[in-house]
Amino acid sequence: MGTETTPEDSEETEDPVGYFLQDLVFHGKTERTRQSYERVLRRFESFLATPEANPFGQSILPADATHRHCMAWVHTLRGDVESSTVATYAAYLHRFYAYMTQVGVFESNPMTLVMEEMDETIDKDPTRREIDVPTMRRFVADLGHPLHRAVVVTLLKTGMRVGELCNLDLRDVALTHTDAERAYELGNRAELDGRPDSIFVSPDPSFGKSTNGEERTASNKRKRATVVPIDAELKHVLVRWLAVRPDAVSPADPLFVGTSDRWGERLDPESVRHIVEMHARDWGWYRTGGGASENVTPHYFRHFFTTHLRDRTGDRGIVKYLRGDVADDIIDTYTHNWGDKVRETYEANIYSLLPAST
Repeated sequence: MGTETTPEDSEETEDPVGYFLQDLVFHGKTERTRQSYERVLRRFESFLATPEANPFGQSILPADATHRHCMAWVHTLRGDVESSTVATYAAYLHRFYAYMTQVGVFESNPMTLVMEEMDETIDKDPTRREIDVPTMRRFVADLGHPLHRAVVVTLLKTGMRVGELCNLDLRDVALTHTDAERAYELGNRAELDGRPDSIFVSPDPSFGKSTNGEERTASNKRKRATVVPIDAELKHVLVRWLAVRPDAVSPADPLFVGTSDRWGERLDPESVRHIVEMHARDWGWYRTGGGASENVTPHYFRHFFTTHLRDRTGDRGIVKYLRGDVADDIIDTYTHNWGDKVRETYEANIYSLLPAST
């Protein structure tokens, strides 16, 4: 974060946590990110305000906390959450103090020493819950809502990121289905010419910037544009969803829109995470405070896709191409041989997620 922000008067810093959270808005952080920071920072603030909890036995403000207060708070987390979560919470507090020091609200960052001495680290590649295909199939069978099933099956069948899913417009989806094609103008991108039943995932959409006439609330992290095949099962759930999809508020015509409070508005990552969390909890696959090794989230479906499709094809290149995270020289190989190599390999190996009678 930059250092251009300067507090203009003392009232602005009576609530330093609130001040920091407001600046996260200005820096374009998502609502989910801000909520995560707020939970952690308010928890730390409460710890400092409780005399019997902090090491000096008196209520103090975040501006007056020392490295000993910070170390004591980190210690209270151990045993309550996973070690990687301890590291994440500590990193949040470190960033808070670093920023408030940079803008001149605080005099120093007491977390600097704490971070140097901590044993916990943020696990970049956690061992995740193992779910086999038959179990995932039963999970999908429980998804009765057309939107929920379409969102989950799209994530599971394509391996795309949650932001990429939210940024899909009808123009990005080519479906050879009479009813869907009559109702909507689908797949009218040049990149989908000659590639029926496919999804185009662009690297262009970015948070706060306009794409296809709409300011986006999520960014695509894809390095290169990718065309992902739509198999018979994904086609079935997308057609079923389009049959009941509310009219979109946005002229960009998002593929996935809200069906409750935000009727017709583009689905955002927070809404997708809520959908997945709600159903994962029902299966005992999500626990508040649980880490990546325990909780099933939209990103878990990307892991599921990668693991199972790679094992079935034995072709890491195709999986990397479909994920959109491969180097240019390799991705060009699959781009130029898309029909023969990508679609045929994908359709021959993609796992089944729907009952045979569906």
